[in-house]
Amino acid sequence: MQYLENESNDPALKVKTFTEKPGQKLAKTFLESGDFVWNSGMFVWRADSLIDAVHQYLPDMADAFDGGQDYLGTDREQEFINRAYSMVKNISIDYGLMEKSDQVYVILGDFGWSDVGSWHSLHELRSKDEDNNVIEANVITFETQNCFIKIDSDKLVVVEGLDNYLINESDNVLLICKLDGEKKFRDFVATAKKKGEDFV
Repeated sequence: MQYLENESNDPALKVKTFTEKPGQKLAKTFLESGDFVWNSGMFVWRADSLIDAVHQYLPDMADAFDGGQDYLGTDREQEFINRAYSMVKNISIDYGLMEKSDQVYVILGDFGWSDVGSWHSLHELRSKDEDNNVIEANVITFETQNCFIKIDSDKLVVVEGLDNYLINESDNVLLICKLDGEKKFRDFVATAKKKGEDFV
C-alpha cells in the first residue's frame, strides 16, 4: 500500500493506494518507489465503520446479511448464515473494501511476521522429522519427504512414496494434494460443496 507522508506526529498515515496481490513487475515498481509498504493483513476497525463500508462498497453482501441480528442466538441462526453466504460473492476484504475505501490508514511496524496463509507456509514454520515432513497424526512413513500430514482422528495412517504432498483430514473430508497447490484449494472446496454441506 502507498501512504501519504504525514507532517504531524500521528503514527497513523493515510493510505493513498491499496493494491492487493500486485504482479511481480508492479510489486517491484512499488518497492523501488520507496513510498509503499507491505500489508501484513492485520486490520483494526470499529464495527459500525466496517458495516458502513460494506453497505457502501458491497451492497449485495450488506443486503444479504441485513436482518441477521434477528436470528442471533435462535434456532434459525445457522440457517440464516448458510442462506446469506450462499447469496453473496466470495471476495476477500482486501479486494472488496480495502482497495476501494478512502478511509484507510496504516501504522508502520518493523517486526517479525510471516503470512501463514497456506499449507506450504505453515509447513515452513512447523517442526519437521528427518525427512522434512510435518506430522500431526499417528503416521508411519516410507520413502516420504517434504509432506504435511495432519489427521484429526486416531486412525493409523501409512504413507509410502510421496514427495511434497498435503494429507489433511478434517471432520469427514480427507484432502490429498500437492503441498504447493494452494491456489487450487478453493476449487477443491467449491467442488466439495456441490456434493453437499455435510462434506464441508
